[in-house]
Amino acid sequence: MLLDGDAWQAKFRDFQSEAWRLETLPAYKVPQEEADIRAFLAGRRIDPHTYSNDYTDDLKRVRREGKTKGRVHVVSRPLSSYLHYEFMYYLPHVWAGEDIRILDVTDRENPLAGIQDYWLFDKSTVVLMHYEADGTQTGRELHEGDVAPFLEYQRIALAESVPFEEYVKGIDV
Repeated sequence: MLLDGDAWQAKFRDFQSEAWRLETLPAYKVPQEEADIRAFLAGRRIDPHTYSNDYTDDLKRVRREGKTKGRVHVVSRPLSSYLHYEFMYYLPHVWAGEDIRILDVTDRENPLAGIQDYWLFDKSTVVLMHYEADGTQTGRELHEGDVAPFLEYQRIALAESVPFEEYVKGIDV
């Protein structure tokens, strides 16, 4: 079943304990980000100490409600321009309550090679994220099969990754 609109938004509104994502691409083409990416490439930066938006507000709500939201992003160096842009927002997201981790596979085998992006809600519902090679999203699909492999992918991702703040210590992002 393809997810869009309210059915998609309901996944984030209605999860009971955890929303978690695996990100595997070096760049995502999101039309709403195009102007911000151009500004970033031109030198504009946010102040992570003062930055706030609807997403950070929602992360704070999730945390107040005793829920968790997290992700592991699989990366390799050199980081793409898009990852530098995205990392700029990760710090205020972490401070607002999101558990963001990085799995750097630059000098090692990728333990999740071939696994596509997905969201996992409450360890029981998987939504597969479909993308073209350039990062353009082509759809979201409710996985109707066994979730056990995705729970294992999550376990591997968490075990093999490091917290975002630890990853960026001492590197220029």
